[in-house]
Amino acid sequence: MGIRLEYLNFIVPIKKIEKIYPGGWTQCLRDHFELIGGRVWYDDHLFRDGAMDPMAMDFLLDHWKKLGFRTHKGRSNPVQWLDVCIVDAFSDEASLPCNWIEIGNSCAKLQNTEDIIIVGPENFRVDDGIVWKKVFEYA
Repeated sequence: MGIRLEYLNFIVPIKKIEKIYPGGWTQCLRDHFELIGGRVWYDDHLFRDGAMDPMAMDFLLDHWKKLGFRTHKGRSNPVQWLDVCIVDAFSDEASLPCNWIEIGNSCAKLQNTEDIIIVGPENFRVDDGIVWKKVFEYA
């Protein structure tokens, strides 16, 4: 699986969310419920939130850092992403090196996983307070 990229992308492996996020994956989904299918989507491996400008992305980064995520290696001069990764969809590159993600063709996937299915906002809808995830295969 893989996720579609738009603008600036804040990406976290779901396994990291399960271990670090207060309340785990279930609470993360609850906290982002109103954003799913808008600026938030996910596949089986990666969670994606996004922003259209660097200030909003800095806010996301600071928020997740306060939740206990190790954002990057290096304090005054960051050199590598750790628990999270920021990817610019226009350049198809992470803003710092990231050893757990593969990026290409405006999509990202967890390294060493299949990417036959690409998940984006169109895969989600909300009915009666329940998030439905539709899965499409892209040829």
